[in-house]
Amino acid sequence: MSRPVLTISSKNYSSWSLRGWLLCKLAGLEVEEKPVPLDDAVNRAELLLLAPSVLVPRLSHDGVEVWDTLAIAEYLAELYPDAGMLPRDRVARAHCRSVSGEIHSGFHNLRSALPMNLKARYKNFKIFAGAQPDIDRIQAIWTECLETYGGPFLFGAPTIADAMYAPVCTRLLTYGVRIAGPVKAYCDTIMAWAPMRDWVDAARAEPEEMEELDMEF
Repeated sequence: MSRPVLTISSKNYSSWSLRGWLLCKLAGLEVEEKPVPLDDAVNRAELLLLAPSVLVPRLSHDGVEVWDTLAIAEYLAELYPDAGMLPRDRVARAHCRSVSGEIHSGFHNLRSALPMNLKARYKNFKIFAGAQPDIDRIQAIWTECLETYGGPFLFGAPTIADAMYAPVCTRLLTYGVRIAGPVKAYCDTIMAWAPMRDWVDAARAEPEEMEELDMEF
């Protein structure tokens, strides 16, 4: 059997690639990374939110091609049921799927106003008014999960939900969004998570830049 391949975009800019990669780590699936160059037209369109759908990350595994992060998540959870990607409790599992689906399909103002850029740090960044309700809703989700399941991850131990929300933690850090209490503790947990540290280190080493996502807007 050939080694699984995960096609990814920029580690610095691509929140979807980060999610797919973290999902593989959660499953314990070692993959060969196949990066798509920044000058690829389709890749740039995805990163700039100009594409109608997101085709990266893409997991090639045992003759199967899976794209879309939630599809990858469900595929891996089915393939590796003992990895704990979903909570064992039925109610918690449904909750995990619900909040994961919410970040997957929503929060468009947050995505456009605060694009992922792991290398950047903006001081006194003015949050677009349309993005604030997204930030408030995400903090409410995190607070409810942490209070219900006791932390330090959203459902106690790392799950699909943490892979889905990890890029939001980077955005809050990049743009200096004020957070406190359990929300800040959760972001600290995610940023200290070993797979997350590995991804961030690799992102900082990337030489490529996208002017459209590096401008101070």
